[in-house]
Amino acid sequence: MFAEIKGLNEECGVLGVWGHPDAAQITYYGLHSLQHRGQEGTGIVVSDSDNLNIHKGLGLVTEVFSKGEIETLHGSAAIGHVRYSTAGGGGLTNTQPLLFKSQTGGLALAHNGNLVNAELLRSELENQGSIFQTTSDTEVLAHLIKRSCDLPMKESVKNALSMVKGAYAFMVMTENELMVALDPNGLRPLSIGRIGDAYVIASETCAFDVVGATYEREVLPGELIIFNDEGLHTEWFSKPVDRSICSMEYIYFARPDSNVDQINVHTARKNLGKQLALEFPVEADVITGVPDSSISAAIGFAEQTGIPYELGLIKNRYVGRTFIQPSQELREQGVKMKLSAVRGVVEGKRVVMIDDSIVRGTTSRRIVRLLREAGAKEVHVRISSPPITNPCFYGIDTSSTSELIAAKKTVEEIRKEIGADTLEYLSVEGLLKGIGRSELYKNNGQCLACFTGNYPTEIFNKESNEENTVKN
Repeated sequence: MFAEIKGLNEECGVLGVWGHPDAAQITYYGLHSLQHRGQEGTGIVVSDSDNLNIHKGLGLVTEVFSKGEIETLHGSAAIGHVRYSTAGGGGLTNTQPLLFKSQTGGLALAHNGNLVNAELLRSELENQGSIFQTTSDTEVLAHLIKRSCDLPMKESVKNALSMVKGAYAFMVMTENELMVALDPNGLRPLSIGRIGDAYVIASETCAFDVVGATYEREVLPGELIIFNDEGLHTEWFSKPVDRSICSMEYIYFARPDSNVDQINVHTARKNLGKQLALEFPVEADVITGVPDSSISAAIGFAEQTGIPYELGLIKNRYVGRTFIQPSQELREQGVKMKLSAVRGVVEGKRVVMIDDSIVRGTTSRRIVRLLREAGAKEVHVRISSPPITNPCFYGIDTSSTSELIAAKKTVEEIRKEIGADTLEYLSVEGLLKGIGRSELYKNNGQCLACFTGNYPTEIFNKESNEENTVKN
């Protein structure tokens, strides 16, 4: 579905360029391809070897850079960011990249993810005299880096990274170096590409296609990669553990044309649909998917069952973001304005509606109603992921159990709540089989915490105000 009205949002997308004379322009186009990962704000910092210069603002990439600002950003290295705020809230102050200047030079940071011990570290740093300019957890890393400024920059960064916990793909840039790092569990995606001798680093590989880069490899968990005039150099700031990449990247967040850890997202979603059909077949006349992230799964479900796939739901792509409001009532109205049922497809038919997940249930209820109002005889809902029963502390906007309908109700109760004739969810085993990672990693390679409650790192549970260490 659409993140704005569904209540399921990912925290950000990052992109970096090293060694290209048009670094700012490449970053601009790359961020545009990552716009689905955040629409609240965006920014770019560029280095010309002497200075770091920034432009950032609230809104979409095309809005923030609509008046020729890119032409003023000169240099061969850049980092950029698109933001959806989960930790620290929104506003221009928290829009990234964050840029700091001191007597020893400039420091720019961009971050995708969430630091679960940020509040604890922030409190300790403030007690030691640090003054924070933002409420973003990203700024914590900047203070930790500067705390050991007597060391070489890479050592300062490694020391800082060893203190933070959670999910993160970090980009740290000075006037003459670009460093990228992935958390030891590899919860967030981050890949490296090449344009000739220049490097491009991005949250998703779809950015490489847009800017003409060739995929090289993934950034590995616990790895710190340093780009400078001497080329690319790898360090390890943490002993890597078995990868636990966020399952929602495959289910919902990433673009279908991206490869996440060398697995194509469209193919994974299509296989999830096939697994769903094997586990919960249904007699029906037509299959439809909720645009856009569920279409691949709907195609897979249709192929497996032989029931025809049709565009039973159409997304209105011209509704402005001003229509998206936080209240439940306006959220429901947002569904109606963003989505329409195709009467000619669903009228008098037994319809299977495929969706990727149910968070609060509000949107699902409204879509089922849309299909019935368009004349659907039956509406069978199939979800291409397991029930989301646990909050996420790693950068997805479901940090409270109270927001999750599956944490409070049974599948049958949810079915009645949304008004469907039947409702079934994909199993955890079906999820792993569909993504196809169970053979690649000892621990399946996936973070399944929102489905199982088994968190790959220690967490600070704000609901109980207790620190919990839970291992997969």
